[in-house]
Amino acid sequence: MQPAYFAIRAFNVELARIPDVVSIPQIGAMRMQFWRDTIDKTFKLAPPAEPVAILLASYLDQGHKLSKTWFQRIITTRDRKLTHPGFTNMNEVESYAESTYSTLLYLTLSALPLESITMDHLASHVGKAAGITTILRGVPLLAFPPPPNQHSNNPAGMGLPATREKQGVITLPLDIMAQCGVREEDIFRNGSNAEGLRDAVFSVATRASDHLITARTMLKNVAEEKSPGHEFEHMDDEGRDYSRYESESDTSARKTRDDKDRGFGIIMGPAVSTQLWLNRLQKVDFDIFHESLRRAEWKLPFTAWKRYRTGDL
Repeated sequence: MQPAYFAIRAFNVELARIPDVVSIPQIGAMRMQFWRDTIDKTFKLAPPAEPVAILLASYLDQGHKLSKTWFQRIITTRDRKLTHPGFTNMNEVESYAESTYSTLLYLTLSALPLESITMDHLASHVGKAAGITTILRGVPLLAFPPPPNQHSNNPAGMGLPATREKQGVITLPLDIMAQCGVREEDIFRNGSNAEGLRDAVFSVATRASDHLITARTMLKNVAEEKSPGHEFEHMDDEGRDYSRYESESDTSARKTRDDKDRGFGIIMGPAVSTQLWLNRLQKVDFDIFHESLRRAEWKLPFTAWKRYRTGDL
């Protein structure tokens, strides 16, 4: 599955970079449409001369299965954020995380290949935690973006209007900001000293932590051959086919535990890196602008090795 893994991750990186390498949303939308067309051609085994597409097509050509719907879902979700990067409420944040980071994990598990309600359920919670944390990590960068890149996609040469310097945006959900008394203009003026900002960051980070706690509880229950504890809310979403399972209880406890052992490494990586960053955020008292939060995490490889050995998230 390694070629598929690299292709899926590279695909995500290419999409995530689009807002950083284009100067106006119209060009970003054109690039998103390129990826829609590329995925469509790839699943017809006629990929364009693009490395990710060629790698994916070679994997599919061997008879392996992946969901085109999940690729298109990631593109559509990221496309919407080109023009509306903010979030109205926490439910919207979780929906974004589910449609991007959780969906990446679904694709990776299916490439293993592993079809498991329980593992997809775990991936949903871990992906939401990772997605929420990524939004937090991006707050300083999006609030105070660097100057736009100067490269060849000159808008004037495409009949598009000249661009202004990027306007900063606050990606914390508006409902949390309102509850904590945070004002956008106060963040732009005072940064980490903005009134209520740390409380708002704490509230959002708590939601990410809750998803990790839920995933750990599920993992423990599965290891003890018990029920995961609650139903998978995305079980009937488009792109899934659990027709051979009438309900989660129809899967034997032993098979569920075996599925967990096979797919554990895939969900462990983002769970560990997310938890390590949340720990660092707590140590700086939820100061989202603290310089230490932008440094590489030297503990990651050692912690990941230990967690893989113990089977804990």
